[in-house]
Amino acid sequence: MGVGVRCAAVPAWKAIEQAEPEFARRVRRLFDAGRHKTIATLRADGSPRISGIECEFTDGDLSFGSMTGARKGADLTRDPRFALHGPTFHPEEGKEADWPGEAKVAGRAVPAGPVTTDAASEQPDGEMFVADITEVVITALNAEATKLVVESWTPQRGLRRVERD
Repeated sequence: MGVGVRCAAVPAWKAIEQAEPEFARRVRRLFDAGRHKTIATLRADGSPRISGIECEFTDGDLSFGSMTGARKGADLTRDPRFALHGPTFHPEEGKEADWPGEAKVAGRAVPAGPVTTDAASEQPDGEMFVADITEVVITALNAEATKLVVESWTPQRGLRRVERD
């Protein structure tokens, strides 16, 4: 796929906002709770690599960048599959019901062009990617904090909720 070429079967973030606005708001709130996220990419030999990353939701897209020469950018250029985990916070003992949970997004990274932070620089500082999304998940506790609740959305089946003991 070339720069800006998106897979029609895999939606941009705005598709989740349109299909499940309340779920999308909660995912964004969880992602926006902290600056640093974790991304998993695939190395050339197929083994996983995790890296720290920042991301943002703008203009109906989930986007993130990779600095020039970074391995995660090379991973995504070779194999665009990724999993992105929002910031994590532990439930406080005795206040488990107040824990907001955590959010994850998986999909394919689509190159969106170079990133240049210094206007005088002739060399780009990295590459920007936008996410074509295959799955979005929120993991939290039920209101009584007695069960794990997993809500997941895919373009094929929509939103699903499962409770586990």
